[in-house]
Amino acid sequence: MHLDLSEMSQLAPIFRELLKGYHISRRDPELYAQLSNSQDQYRTLFKALGYELVCDTRGFYYFVPELAAAQVNKTAQRLALFTFIIVEHLADQGRDPVAVLDGGSLGRDELPSLLEKYRDLFVQAEVQTQEEMEEKIMRRMTQLGFASEETGIYRFLPPMHRFLDVCLSVQQDRDLAASLHSVLPLPTPVLVDYDSDEALLATDDPLDLAEFDEPQEIESQALARAIAAEQQELDA
Repeated sequence: MHLDLSEMSQLAPIFRELLKGYHISRRDPELYAQLSNSQDQYRTLFKALGYELVCDTRGFYYFVPELAAAQVNKTAQRLALFTFIIVEHLADQGRDPVAVLDGGSLGRDELPSLLEKYRDLFVQAEVQTQEEMEEKIMRRMTQLGFASEETGIYRFLPPMHRFLDVCLSVQQDRDLAASLHSVLPLPTPVLVDYDSDEALLATDDPLDLAEFDEPQEIESQALARAIAAEQQELDA
């Protein structure tokens, strides 16, 4: 394919954002429009550079996790855990997790009760205060294109489906096991002490994005691999 760089006027900002793990969606009209209009050209160019551009049919673009910036890994682990927590939290309140995470919002004033309810998990994720939750989780979600923030309201964007799909899949497995009275030890989003001999519970769910030199696969790496596999099936 012949690449006409004159038609790729947003190449520099698009590459910069994707490289740092950001998800480009309709919230970024100029970048999103050019990717949509020249999708094949961008895919060809990025493939030649060693990167795989993925287009989710729900309206966002990203580089597959294994090829994204290394600093995304630990953050993605926290975001995966947060998504599992928020799904359970919303369900407990009788709120529809899908409706909230698919374009809905979460108020900043809801964070303290969320932190208190799941303190043990957050502590193991090195999040002990509301300030740390906002810095290490909520702020990173906005930086990577999973959410936007305005006047104390966090609004979730289409890329959240990458985490939400995994959570719903795990829940379906649990529901099926329960209906069959199974004793199968299905995965749960539990963090363990990194100083112990244990690792994060490994699952077939998609987002285990730990450092590549970890001796055992942990939940974030599994998550990333499964997301990539599911996306390849959608693109096939």
